[in-house]
Amino acid sequence: MRAEFTTRERLAVYGLLADHSTDIILKTDRRGFVLAASPALEQLGLALPAMLIGPHLRDLVHPDFRDLIEDEHRWAMAGQSSDDWLELRTAREGCRGQWFEFQVRPMADQGDRIDGALVVMRCIARRKSLEERLFAAEFTDPLTRLTNRIAFVAMLDHLVARSRQATVALFDIDHFMRLNMRFGQNAGDDLLIAFAGLLRAMTRSDDIISRVGGERFAVIFPALAPAAAVAACLPVVETFAEAGRAALSGTFAVSTSVGVAEIALSADHTVRQAELALFLAKAKGRSRIETAR
Repeated sequence: MRAEFTTRERLAVYGLLADHSTDIILKTDRRGFVLAASPALEQLGLALPAMLIGPHLRDLVHPDFRDLIEDEHRWAMAGQSSDDWLELRTAREGCRGQWFEFQVRPMADQGDRIDGALVVMRCIARRKSLEERLFAAEFTDPLTRLTNRIAFVAMLDHLVARSRQATVALFDIDHFMRLNMRFGQNAGDDLLIAFAGLLRAMTRSDDIISRVGGERFAVIFPALAPAAAVAACLPVVETFAEAGRAALSGTFAVSTSVGVAEIALSADHTVRQAELALFLAKAKGRSRIETAR
């Protein structure tokens, strides 16, 4: 029984795969120019038979990845290719997300001299989309769609490590548990969503807003000193209290207390200082702002 395909059989198998696969299969010369391609190349808006000169591999990928694909092709020409798949973005609009994985293998002539490469491109847009959704889910609060505590701490660590001036404000909705018990969880969720919308509307585009606990929110004010951050928080406190009075007709006091601290030493230290200031704001009667000393 034969153990191997003949050359003609291998070419027939290759043709069958190339014609019916969504993978893009390319043959290049030693310089990296495409000599032949499977019909799936049309995913990238290219029809090789209509072109006088085939494109170079670097022309198929996004500029950020051109050096990478050229290096991979050069290693293949030197007989040093690996079985690894490279994740690269394409330069064309084909395939949602434009993400493909590439593999480059050397091709030898009858004298075993490497005279080109076989390149396989496989669309991974669906996988990339799933990865992005999972990433977003890990760092996003599902109720308010704000970033969550994990993302907040990561951003705080980033600012501390780079010694950037910034101030953190911790907002806590006063008497939230009482409101939840009196009006129900749905009303509590609606209030959290409304407060998140208020923070979005009354902060700058550069400010970073997160939901860091049940009824607790944090805002990072980049490049602001504590006094300026207090001035930015005051309209939020006043507007929320006024909106609460109008919505509940005085039957329940809705307000928020705020603790403000300048970023210093570490993320943990900064959060502790803001929490101490928030505790002081609660102790002094709520619906007010206090700054860490």
